[in-house]
Amino acid sequence: MNLINHESVVKRMKSRLSKNSFSKWTFFALTMFVLLILGVLLYRIFSQGLGYLDLQFLQSLPSRKPENAGVYAALIGTIWLMAVVAPVSLLLGVGTAIYLEEYAKDNVITNFIKVNISNLAGVPSIVFGLLGLTIFVRAFALGTSVLAAGLTMSLLVLPVIIVASQEAIRAVPNQLREASFGIGATKWQTIVRIVLPAAIPGILTGGILALSRAIGETAPLVVLGMPLFLAFLPKTFFDSMTVLPLQIYNWTGRPQVEFHALAAAGIIVLLVLLIIMNSIAVLIRNKFQKRY
Repeated sequence: MNLINHESVVKRMKSRLSKNSFSKWTFFALTMFVLLILGVLLYRIFSQGLGYLDLQFLQSLPSRKPENAGVYAALIGTIWLMAVVAPVSLLLGVGTAIYLEEYAKDNVITNFIKVNISNLAGVPSIVFGLLGLTIFVRAFALGTSVLAAGLTMSLLVLPVIIVASQEAIRAVPNQLREASFGIGATKWQTIVRIVLPAAIPGILTGGILALSRAIGETAPLVVLGMPLFLAFLPKTFFDSMTVLPLQIYNWTGRPQVEFHALAAAGIIVLLVLLIIMNSIAVLIRNKFQKRY
């Protein structure tokens, strides 16, 4: 029995190759278009801000005079923000993922929770800003403090960390768990010594990428009412602060051209921070992938 019509295959071969070639060059053109936009954007930022990027810019507080203005308060504020967001979001996110994947029963309620967590990852960031304003700023009376901003940004990135951690834990082969149970290990011992070490590249990669998003978000902090101009550094988690995206947003709204160049220099500092965080994620992932 002849299952393949060779004449038909030969006739259609030319059109199939043409479609394949068209798809290939279409996607190539789209990729080049995106890279071109990115290149123009980076050229614009670096050509405008690189001349203002020096040690004085990094060590100076904000000022109403462009020649004296710097990014020091915003840089320290960003570090304070990460000091709240990183532990809160990672502990809650990984803990929730462990419960959902390793302990929770596979029923309607669990599936409902998983679907809603996935949907929360796509909610606009300004909605989390309104949530943080209602709960942390007004209900808990934390005001425009480091703690209120950090908890709000933790809510923003929490769904992303949970979903990434779930995928990483789910990808661990069941044979590893069965082997651990076979030698008498408990559920918790198996999770701590087998599952988490094997899943840690995916967990940390997703976590650090989520934290990178928290560094660059502006809308939730604007909704919270965080100050755009602050000429002092926070000393406790209950002090007010500003961060790099807010500082850049403030400079871009000023009429003086010099402040626009300072905003470009601030964007370069923010890009360097993001590159450092993403590089750490890649190094950690590569290290643990070699081990497991």
